[in-house]
Amino acid sequence: MAQPSAPQSMIVTGSARGQPRMDTERYPDATPNPVKRTAEDPVSTFSIDVDTASYANVRRFLNEGEQPPTDAVRVEELINYFDYGYAPPPNRQPPFATTVAVVPSPWSQQRRLVHIGIQGYELPPRERPPLNLVFLIDTSGSMGGPDRLPLAKKAIDLLIDQLGAQDRVAIVAYAGSAGAVLAPTDGRQKLMMRCAVGSLRAGGSTAGGEALALAYDLAKQSFDPKAVNRVVLLTDGDFNVGIADPARLKDFVAERRKDGVYLSVYGFGRGNYNDVMMQALAQNGNGTAAYIDGLTEARRLFREDLPKSFLPIADDVKIQVEFNPAAVVEYRLIGYETRLLNREDFNNDRVDAGEVGSGASVTALYEITPVGARPSTDPLRYQAPARAGGPADELAFLKIRYKPPGEDRSRLISRPITARDRVGDLAQAPEATRWAVAVAGFAQILRQDPWVAADFGLDDVEALVQGARGADPDGERAEFLTLVRAAEDARHAASAR
Repeated sequence: MAQPSAPQSMIVTGSARGQPRMDTERYPDATPNPVKRTAEDPVSTFSIDVDTASYANVRRFLNEGEQPPTDAVRVEELINYFDYGYAPPPNRQPPFATTVAVVPSPWSQQRRLVHIGIQGYELPPRERPPLNLVFLIDTSGSMGGPDRLPLAKKAIDLLIDQLGAQDRVAIVAYAGSAGAVLAPTDGRQKLMMRCAVGSLRAGGSTAGGEALALAYDLAKQSFDPKAVNRVVLLTDGDFNVGIADPARLKDFVAERRKDGVYLSVYGFGRGNYNDVMMQALAQNGNGTAAYIDGLTEARRLFREDLPKSFLPIADDVKIQVEFNPAAVVEYRLIGYETRLLNREDFNNDRVDAGEVGSGASVTALYEITPVGARPSTDPLRYQAPARAGGPADELAFLKIRYKPPGEDRSRLISRPITARDRVGDLAQAPEATRWAVAVAGFAQILRQDPWVAADFGLDDVEALVQGARGADPDGERAEFLTLVRAAEDARHAASAR
């Protein structure tokens, strides 16, 4: 995944259901993106992010009656938790289709939102590559709670159900249970796998010693260039693999991905949850980061959405948007603060970026100030007036760069964003756009985004949600509505204390 400069971390303290308790949870300290003036800096570049850890973690806080720490809220991970039903690409190449809408911003008068949806190709079952997975399971003492190792074991059992004869699985544990628990085993030996998982017990220190290296070695032992070769770490994030320097740990993981073995990270528990470490490992290991707060989320990740997490259709996916200064005075990217790239990184195939799995989608929102509206910044005194460089009806130009799995050279998809993408009234916008805007508004309120008007509140979010719930066959949007209401309750409870 993308490797911008490492964000600073913060330690948060909190209470559960009003009971004082010391927490040592760590989150990246990511300041919301600034507003940029198009005439001075017209190009925005970032790595995609299909992780969902922040959404499940925020849900955990709200379900326990607490406001989540602002740095625990990553807007893009809340938005990308949901399925938007974007139109899929007709073929595997190119593997993406784009959906774009430009609508009025509900939290900032005179501004508009540019909604960019990217839908990935869904592999048919006959094209599914085999899996070569090594589970690296944290069995340290901190994993003893019911929402940690016991839940992790249930999650693995769900994945075992999905395995076929072409798949192989190994298991490595560290701390309380040490070393290789299961040698590489084909997917037909489900009872053997379940017995190995059932034998795991939590206990001991968090030091992992050579467990991570062993996991990679086992993955390499069964390496198949036509398979998905991946280490899957399950931990509460209070994780020490025997490499004390975080920079060395990231370098180690990044180096092993060059061998074609990627790393995905699944977090559990609370109190000592180290989100900083989880993000660093997943981003440097070319994998995904998710948080499992209950069995329902485990089913979603390891059963319903398994292809999105484990079956890649594109590597190093980058997005670049160039805004037309003749149409757009200012813009800001909503979220993706830890995924920003330099402009020159877009064409540099040596710069790592995010991976997209089978059938996954990516959503991004920009807030723009159109020409004629009041900008948030004053024009520079000594700057020459901006010149229009493109067609008059173009707001921006969207480019997507990606690599087919296993290839070293990237390919390009591009399209203009024009006046034809504009919808005059948010209420008339496509359901996907209205839902993305609702989730983005909620996330920005939770993290106290300075660009959201003070009179835009959770009741406004609820109104947007009610108008965009759609069919909702899995109840995820109904659940989101309960989280909006829980956030209001948590805010009232905090102000009363």
